[in-house]
Amino acid sequence: MSEEEQISLAKALFNEVWSLLDQETRSPAEVARMIHAAHASRYLWQDVGTEVQHARGEWQVSRVYSVLRRSEPALFHARLCLEVAESGGLSAFDRAFAHEALARGYAVAGELEKARAEVALAKALAPEIEDEEDRQVLEADLTTVPLG
Repeated sequence: MSEEEQISLAKALFNEVWSLLDQETRSPAEVARMIHAAHASRYLWQDVGTEVQHARGEWQVSRVYSVLRRSEPALFHARLCLEVAESGGLSAFDRAFAHEALARGYAVAGELEKARAEVALAKALAPEIEDEEDRQVLEADLTTVPLG
């Protein structure tokens, strides 16, 4: 597979996962497809992407598991997201969303104090996000973290 084909497939899989996440209900086959597509997209980015795609791929895998109420893999991938975002010197947007992913994972695990702390860390990064639309996306997303 060429690098261009790999990038195209990684993007297509990422977008397919979003389509599945947006559905109110999913069949067991769609759940399996969503999990596989999220992992496949992240895997494909490993060799052809930057730290941004790596972090966002880990974020998406974490979101999939949070939506499915599976805290252990959600937290595993959220931690990887944060590690990549911090070690790669990524923007406040990506670092804030890493904390958002951790907040969701902790919320699913029933660890609401840790979830609230991660939401606070994400909110603290919001003023550093230069793009108003990106900041609004973060702030809106944080309101959907189930904090009890």
